[in-house]
Amino acid sequence: MNASLLFLNLFRGRRAKLGTAAFTLLLASCGYLAACGYHVANRTDALPKTIHVIAVPTLENNTNSYRIEQKFTSAVVREFLAVTPYKITSDPNAGDALLRGKVVTLEAVPLLFDTKTGAATTMLLTVRCEVTLTDRETQKVLFHTDKFVFRNEYEISTDVKSFFEEQDPAIDRIAKDFAQRLVASVTENF
Repeated sequence: MNASLLFLNLFRGRRAKLGTAAFTLLLASCGYLAACGYHVANRTDALPKTIHVIAVPTLENNTNSYRIEQKFTSAVVREFLAVTPYKITSDPNAGDALLRGKVVTLEAVPLLFDTKTGAATTMLLTVRCEVTLTDRETQKVLFHTDKFVFRNEYEISTDVKSFFEEQDPAIDRIAKDFAQRLVASVTENF
């Protein structure tokens, strides 16, 4: 009987030590995860605390695509309002920060061809943009890139009766992608 009590006490001691070890491992894992870049979504720690209003005037259009700058500007404003606490204005003199940008190039190249006719059936649309965010008070550049490149495919209808120009919806999709990536890059400083 003494041996079984001794064994039982020894077993309970090991179980307690295992529980302590598991708890310590769990605590260490939580500390590691907290320190290795995981953070709460929608936090905007990358910009100075003095910025509350961002001026977003209409982007420049260096392409020959009609009103592309308006689509991109509207998408950026919508995204900032949807996912950040910042107020947005179009007046370049009214914000704490100024976001300037331009649509530099727009290219549409054939991607797929009809094997019978040789006509293009799918086009690849590529847009390159430049963006700079500046603190108006200090004139410090908070964010800059001239390497924003976005691509989207669209199909060309081969049936004349049901023809629908797909380039505009493709530009709209690119504008939305551009806005999402721009806002994330500016607010998260990637």
